[in-house]
Amino acid sequence: MYDQSILSELIRFARVDTGSTVIDVYPGDGDWTRLFSDVVGREGRVTSFVPAEVAHFKNDPVGRMRTLAKEPGRANIEAVSADLVAMPEATPPADVVWLHLFYHDLHTALIQAKGATAADFNRAVYERLKPGGFYVVVDHAATAGAGSGDAQSLHRIDPASVREEVEAAGFVLDAESTILANKDDPHSTKVFDPSIQGATDRFVYRFVKP
Repeated sequence: MYDQSILSELIRFARVDTGSTVIDVYPGDGDWTRLFSDVVGREGRVTSFVPAEVAHFKNDPVGRMRTLAKEPGRANIEAVSADLVAMPEATPPADVVWLHLFYHDLHTALIQAKGATAADFNRAVYERLKPGGFYVVVDHAATAGAGSGDAQSLHRIDPASVREEVEAAGFVLDAESTILANKDDPHSTKVFDPSIQGATDRFVYRFVKP
């Protein structure tokens, strides 16, 4: 995870506040789910949404999120698993949908195995957000012009490609942040390579549903 100042800035940027309803998509270890739970408080709600496309992983992502939701003080968390495109039926209307280092996976064989595409998912997010709600995407940047071509091999995606795809679903780019930018990242290395792991050039977009 990031240091506290960056975490605070990202939460502020995402417009997550007391009483917010947040969907944390593909929550991994649940770090963001926990943070959002603390921020939204008793009046808010956090849905830890595990795509069915990854629910079979050996680390039991669904079970881990259900265990997290049972921790003391976490009554505002609900663990949910469904196909990506079924998210609107499986989750409550949200103020914020959060994707951290996951958007590029929408262009990989694993996530598309059940037929979901990035366009399908973006439409699902649009349907699930309340009017004026925010869709926040943080991901590893690919070389400009690469589109989604490096998603499978390097786990990176061109920020311009993400913007184009999300706006095609009806969203409007509301803000972007360079807080996670790294000009020294060559963009040609897989994100798990020890030479760059944890320090990739990352873009941060906040889209709004009009």
